[in-house]
Amino acid sequence: MNLLVEFITISFISLALVKLVITYSHKLNLYDIPNERSHHCNITPSGAGLGFVSAFFISFILFYPSLVVEYWHIFSSIALVFATGVYDDKHEVSARFKFVAIFVAVFVLWLGGLSIDTLGVWYGYNVALPSFVALLFSMFALSGFTNALNLIDGIDGLSSSVSLVILTFFALLGVEYHSNILVLLSVFTIASILGFLFFNWYPAKIFMGDSGSLTLGFIISILAVLSLEYVHPIAVIYLAALPVLDTLIVMIRRIRRGKSPFSPDKTHIHHIMVNFFDNNVPRTVLFLTLLQLVFSSIGYMILDSINKTTGHNNIPLFALFGFIVMFILFYMIFTGIKKRQKSLEA
Repeated sequence: MNLLVEFITISFISLALVKLVITYSHKLNLYDIPNERSHHCNITPSGAGLGFVSAFFISFILFYPSLVVEYWHIFSSIALVFATGVYDDKHEVSARFKFVAIFVAVFVLWLGGLSIDTLGVWYGYNVALPSFVALLFSMFALSGFTNALNLIDGIDGLSSSVSLVILTFFALLGVEYHSNILVLLSVFTIASILGFLFFNWYPAKIFMGDSGSLTLGFIISILAVLSLEYVHPIAVIYLAALPVLDTLIVMIRRIRRGKSPFSPDKTHIHHIMVNFFDNNVPRTVLFLTLLQLVFSSIGYMILDSINKTTGHNNIPLFALFGFIVMFILFYMIFTGIKKRQKSLEA
């Protein structure tokens, strides 16, 4: 009952703070001007992360101050990424600056003893990583996923809706394995997002901005690392598959065209699908959210079949093979749809 009361309280705090950001967006210089990649036509308030992420921090300080002290490295690193996102919303910093900030945040996590220190058990052998290698791999993985979630924040309600699915499954993991920090991080983030989604559903009254998308991606990344104590890494990949698949597909497509993998364009899955659904944004968001729900469900089903400590079965290998096959299929399908759309436009 206490958690339910806290959940409702956080949602209303988030709702109120996001409303404040909308009201004072022009004074705060937090608004988005449409460009050739935008799906909106009007100048729209942005930087809602300033509201709903603040609600996230306020909720922990209000309800669980002892956890903030105990997990200082987690909250300090989230605060660092959040500050970077807020600064970017106002001043538009370079991608390199954001990567460096995330690297520093991951270093803080590592100092607190949290990193990807294993790649799981394969054929009974635990692929453990030395401490410094774990730091470097964690920097690569967490910065990659943080930016992956940032990249799908392209149409109204998508990033929030996909994140709600992912966070729900991490919350279920926390309940199943009795991890208080997993449950609370997931549930409090869900409550904060709901307050924002009220204003972000199509047609959006505000966008989350990098203060929201970077922080949200980083929180989910932390949850993924925390969950490695209980489940195999391949299951975690399924739990958050859509942003990962989208980023891999887009980067490979850009490299094949001789462009930088970080160059902006309109080749993301949501760009392709919104055209496929005749610019129906809610239908596109619903479709992609359900797709993430399927991925997360698969991940949740296979994680109980994998014994992380002994792991003498072939399930991790089959799951990895399935993900690779899924990636190839998605690449072919979405590339085909994109080519067909181009031919129709011509």
